[in-house]
Amino acid sequence: MRRYSLILFVILPILVGCGDYNSVMKTADYEYKYEAAKGYYTEGSYRKAAEALGQVLSVLRGTQYGDECLFLLGMSNYRSGDYEFATQYFKKYYQSYPKGKYVELSRYFCALSYYNSVVDTRLDQSSTVEALNEFSSFLEYFPDTKLRPQTQEKIYDLQDKLVEKEYLSAKLYYDLGSYLLNCITGGSNYEACIVTAQNALKDYPYASPERKEELSIMVLRAKYHLARQSVVEKRVERFRDAVDEYYAFLNEFPESQYLREAKNILNHSERVIARKGVMEDIEEDESKN
Repeated sequence: MRRYSLILFVILPILVGCGDYNSVMKTADYEYKYEAAKGYYTEGSYRKAAEALGQVLSVLRGTQYGDECLFLLGMSNYRSGDYEFATQYFKKYYQSYPKGKYVELSRYFCALSYYNSVVDTRLDQSSTVEALNEFSSFLEYFPDTKLRPQTQEKIYDLQDKLVEKEYLSAKLYYDLGSYLLNCITGGSNYEACIVTAQNALKDYPYASPERKEELSIMVLRAKYHLARQSVVEKRVERFRDAVDEYYAFLNEFPESQYLREAKNILNHSERVIARKGVMEDIEEDESKN
């Protein structure tokens, strides 16, 4: 008998809690439902809070509780991991209450919701771009915010993700090399690699030094191989471009781990230029290295 009493003692609060929640969701007393929703949020029952807040949102709009209800609805979704809904409600908040009590936090958590939705760098990076835009806007609206340090840290992290995406794209073009079946509209993989890597260097000046170095050596390599596969009429000009790229690389990374490789590219390029585009003996020498 004591055993059954213990079981009932454990189960009864759960059943009562379920009953309370069901009665809260069914009641037409919106003030009571709103207070219950805040209670759910305080105790960490964020999904319950979100469902209850969603039911009273339209009723409380225009009242003294409207802005708090909308903000808590965003936070409930954020805390429960429903970042897509969280961004919607946070955006709705700062658009509806541009001078509201929670507008600073709404902008910050909107950006943070996008940030937490960021996927693998090999996949679509629309969430990364959205998060970057939201964090940047947040700092524009609140330049003196106490959240500036963590916001800037997140911005740098997001930029690194976008740089990584561009790096992988450039590397893919470089690895494809002279493969032509994906170049049906003209151009070459090496040209695509050069453009992609150079755009990444220009668009993300705060990328890590290591990633900048890897993108820069890739540009040099691609220009060199583009020159090698060029027709005779364009070969000398393109090797000169590779030489110019070498000196730009040397100036930017005087102690680079790739200096030996870069120096070989310079030597081979200058020899082809001196021979006015003749490649045969150069290729023989390279095969011995």
